[in-house]
Amino acid sequence: MTTKQIDYCIELAHTLNFSRAADNMFVSQPTFSYQIRLLEDEIGFAIFERSGKGAALTPAGAQFVSFLTGMRQDLKRAIEQGQNFSAKYHDSISICMMVRQAVYFLPEAMRMFEESEPNVQIAPIFQYENSMENFLRNDTDIVFALKEQTKQVAGVQVHDLFKSRIYLITGRDDPLAGKDMIREEDIYGRTLMVGGGSPQTLKAVQHRLIGSGKVNYFNSADHDTTLTNVAAGRGICLAPGFLNDHSGQFAWIPFDCKESFSCVLCTHKEDQRDSLKTFLGILKKLYSDAVAFPL
Repeated sequence: MTTKQIDYCIELAHTLNFSRAADNMFVSQPTFSYQIRLLEDEIGFAIFERSGKGAALTPAGAQFVSFLTGMRQDLKRAIEQGQNFSAKYHDSISICMMVRQAVYFLPEAMRMFEESEPNVQIAPIFQYENSMENFLRNDTDIVFALKEQTKQVAGVQVHDLFKSRIYLITGRDDPLAGKDMIREEDIYGRTLMVGGGSPQTLKAVQHRLIGSGKVNYFNSADHDTTLTNVAAGRGICLAPGFLNDHSGQFAWIPFDCKESFSCVLCTHKEDQRDSLKTFLGILKKLYSDAVAFPL
């Protein structure tokens, strides 16, 4: 299977017309049709049904094209990143986190790092799930994690970054938004959004509130769904401070509880590059200097 065949297949799936797809790919129709047939012969099933009116995807073909489209996009990104890298850099440090705001000072750290290491690229990667698993497969150089996730993990060096407390998230016009601190009794009678991949520490707080019998709850699939429900006035939620994007769309009020999150960066023990140590040092200093920054 060639990249040309992949592109031809995706284009035909869009147009469902051999002549138009061939024109869009700047080849003759016989050449185009031949490449599609070669691809189908290689994979062993028909991607398209032919007729006098054009082409239609078979059920197996529809699934296959969906996979090809994602693969082609990943390949395009890999080529673009490779082009960027080869043009300027001789080394790269990848850092993976669940969401962009988890490492709030990352952009500033990247600017500062480039001043001292202009030939080393910092490559952010965002994976809401499985980031630790991918890191342990050596897919990334650094991963943002909670310290509770790093217990009994071999071959990993853990770097303490900051402590993050729990906040209550409400709409800006919610009566609770004007408080400086939220206590358990403040949310009695309210609907609390729970679930959505919450860390164990947060789940413990949620269960304690629900167990009181004085707080209603609503299961939410993920953090973005939860925020959408909060914006729609369907409820309120608790969240770690490191998820705050500081956009001002929601009110984030500190919640009065003893639980907090120890946020760390993990690296591979065998990775002792000086550039990596420099980058970690910059990030640590930015957080240690941000004593008044809400986390």
